[in-house]
Amino acid sequence: MKPYLFAAIGASFFATSLAAHAADVPAVLQSKCASCHALTKPESNSLDRLWERKGPDLHYAGNKFNKDWLVEWLQDPAKIRPAGEFYRKHVKPGTKEDVVDESSLTPHPKLAKEEAEAAANALMTLTDPDVPIEKGAFKDQKVAMSMGAMYFNKLRGCAACHSAVPGKGGLSGPEMATAGKRLQPDFIYSYIKDPQKIDKGVWMPKLDISDADLQKLTSYIVQLSAKEDKK
Repeated sequence: MKPYLFAAIGASFFATSLAAHAADVPAVLQSKCASCHALTKPESNSLDRLWERKGPDLHYAGNKFNKDWLVEWLQDPAKIRPAGEFYRKHVKPGTKEDVVDESSLTPHPKLAKEEAEAAANALMTLTDPDVPIEKGAFKDQKVAMSMGAMYFNKLRGCAACHSAVPGKGGLSGPEMATAGKRLQPDFIYSYIKDPQKIDKGVWMPKLDISDADLQKLTSYIVQLSAKEDKK
């Protein structure tokens, strides 16, 4: 077979494959989410793609999020990543340190209640069997918040990139104050255990910690939402 004919057939197959995947994505997500998020598994996990990514991949949203939170948040979005999806593109020099350039951030659109409920239902159908979420791995054993804070802020260095309390901590990663509402506990556990297995190429380091410590750190993050609700 001639090379150009083989290439043409390959390109046709690839386009057909993408179209088939897109057809599996509910229309509400195509219209509301597809311009900024990957709704099907990306063909490439290159650094260029991560650099240009406008929002987190959603092809495994059903493995990750809690539906009730999605419905609420989509109606009134609050910033999860203080410095955007890729923080180096949204910071500028400050008096003492780099600060977030708010003018470079695009607000997430608000959805009406009916749209939010439809989008949340659709997002929960997006699951990926290749995303290694360890079901039942988190044992839901409560940890003292003071001990959890010590793990988060000092022993494991999470506060360098994440904030557990609004206004305190790092800006380059998503805030954790609402993570217990936002994320499924087994997802939190699995992501901390090996981030790159879930989000290929992400810059979060893999922590070499025992399962006991991983349970404590996950428990602390899960409990943070309840702490915020009491305020």
